[in-house]
Amino acid sequence: MPGIVLATLNARYLHASLGLRYLYANLEELRSRCALREFTLESWPIDIAEQLLAERPQIIGLGVYIWNIEPSTRLVALIKRISPQTKVIIGGPEVSHEWQGRAIFEAADYLLTGAADLSFAALCRRLLAEDPPPQKVIHSPPVALERIASPYRHYSDEDIAHRLIYVEASRGCPFRCEFCLSALDKTARSFHLPAFLAEMDRLLQRGAR
Repeated sequence: MPGIVLATLNARYLHASLGLRYLYANLEELRSRCALREFTLESWPIDIAEQLLAERPQIIGLGVYIWNIEPSTRLVALIKRISPQTKVIIGGPEVSHEWQGRAIFEAADYLLTGAADLSFAALCRRLLAEDPPPQKVIHSPPVALERIASPYRHYSDEDIAHRLIYVEASRGCPFRCEFCLSALDKTARSFHLPAFLAEMDRLLQRGAR
């Protein structure tokens, strides 16, 4: 049984979560103790909760986005009602900027704000060592992109054959559109181009198009 389960609700099966794969790639020594589970908006929260808890994880990390905030809120409440000892960590753009008073924040154990590539692993290490941080909200510090492990090898052959493969050449946005959450991130940074192109070449060799 995995000690950690990373999960999210995608809009459709066609979509594969790049965010979860970043977290998984950067778990380092904990990766062998982690399972990645993706669902869709067509799944019932109670069914998702049962599937996740059947694996008896100590920690569930949940990616929260604008398209899945409502079912994710119900899911977290169900998980904590059925298995209060399971630690639920939420993160993602929908909860990184406004969380006070939101039901999903009240139900979860921890919130990681910002890019949690490395901070998720750090929090998992503390929880598994029975050294929980006292604060519920943990702000992910800025990290040099060169320190972040690549997620692309963690797309499965099935992902490449049947799903949309998301890639990321840069983070942040140079624009300040008022309607977009990306405007709240004041930085725009690019990944090292030769390394990124090498990853794209490997995906193409595996059949990505």
